[in-house]
Amino acid sequence: MFPYPEQYRVALPPIITGLMVVWALVSRFVFGDASVLSLYPLLTLFPIVILLHGLLIWDAKSMGRLDQSFYALIHCALAFVVWTFAIMHVNGNSFS
Repeated sequence: MFPYPEQYRVALPPIITGLMVVWALVSRFVFGDASVLSLYPLLTLFPIVILLHGLLIWDAKSMGRLDQSFYALIHCALAFVVWTFAIMHVNGNSFS
């Protein structure tokens, strides 16, 4: 179906990280501050990114395991920062 399925697998964690940003911006506009409907999907997206990186390390076809591990280390650190700020944006002024 896809011409390069392995590249789509490798690109899936950054795509989900981008989805975090889009979800935080759209859900804050639609649901307002500190909505459960906007917070719970964000709380599940970062563990999905970590599990996908674990799957990519386990089943390393396009890159070696060490390369996949380095990719996971760098991306998970950056995705954690994005995830934290997305949660802060969704919560808005609810903690003050």
